[in-house]
Amino acid sequence: MSRRLWTDDEIEQLKRQYPDYETAEIARSLGRPIRPVYQKAASLGLKKTAAFLASDSSGRIQRGRTDERMVATQFKKGQTSWNKGVKGICGTHENSRRTQFKKGEMRGAAQHNYVPIGSERISKDGYLERKVNDDHPVPARRWVGVHRLVWEAANGPVPAGHVVCFLPGRRMSDADRITLDALELVSRAELARRNHPVTRDPELAKLVQLKGAITRQINRIAREAKEKPS
Repeated sequence: MSRRLWTDDEIEQLKRQYPDYETAEIARSLGRPIRPVYQKAASLGLKKTAAFLASDSSGRIQRGRTDERMVATQFKKGQTSWNKGVKGICGTHENSRRTQFKKGEMRGAAQHNYVPIGSERISKDGYLERKVNDDHPVPARRWVGVHRLVWEAANGPVPAGHVVCFLPGRRMSDADRITLDALELVSRAELARRNHPVTRDPELAKLVQLKGAITRQINRIAREAKEKPS
């Protein structure tokens, strides 16, 4: 469809009429769809006058006034809504209720993948986990590391900011061999320090220090070269 350009006469008419007339009426007189008229007015920076916006012709609902177009469908004082006391507004028909999910019901993949409480699995990090509930909304929280369960059975809940870890060389995935003497409680800060690559590999720590020294020397030489007068 070819684009219809605006003529000078049409633009002058739009400038004269847009502030005080309905846009739909202007569009009819120009023989154009209403959307291009709005777009052209916006590009020209045209605005409706305050007097037009306050008039009934604008189609706006004025503050403090009752629009006759809305009176017939407004709630009257003391009127009771049709759905008062009705629990829900959809899905109440018997045919709809017949296919609704019931509390505790599972279908599809959820039913296929379900395992009972007490089941065990190996996590992606290689820890033995045990399912402890079906109710938690986050599936991952339904599983707890067996090593943590062993520690909590003897000491109570794990304090905030701490984790239960295996002692070095004692990590295993056999439930019968996960005993209290193989576990320890450490802070998350200490765990992060232990797992840092520099801490786990002394040779790497030396290389990191060497890299830092080289970087500092490069920065110093670059800075002196920049400050040296040409």
